[in-house]
Amino acid sequence: MAKANINFFSEEVTYTLKNKLKVRNWINETIIAEGYQLEELNFILCSDEYLLAMNKQYLNHDTYTDVITFDNSEQLKTIMGDIFISIERIQENAQQFKSTVQHELCRVMVHGTLHLLGYKDKGKAAKTLMTQKEDQYLALLTTEKPVIS
Repeated sequence: MAKANINFFSEEVTYTLKNKLKVRNWINETIIAEGYQLEELNFILCSDEYLLAMNKQYLNHDTYTDVITFDNSEQLKTIMGDIFISIERIQENAQQFKSTVQHELCRVMVHGTLHLLGYKDKGKAAKTLMTQKEDQYLALLTTEKPVIS
């Protein structure tokens, strides 16, 4: 298997992702399972305010969000992108959904990845499919070699 070119960065937060190698392999396996090839994928963990500024600047949305995905791919069936994730939103979501921060972070990471794979979440049917795919890939993560607990 080719080396998974998945990078992790942080902006305005000090959060350390656990089990980076397992997360890289899991995201890469998700991409391969969907019939795509990974070129490069960057996860940028950031603050609410950082992501809000991006949401305003690039999407013209004046709202807080947990994730923004930028598709930089130039070839079909190739993944190259940046996924910005608000750690503060993840922490709040984890509390709200009675989950762990690590589990919620993995859900949002795969959610952003699924956007790069062509899945949408606008409209009931699209949102249902997106949630099914998230659950499908999260199950792979937690059953074989647990990355999240």
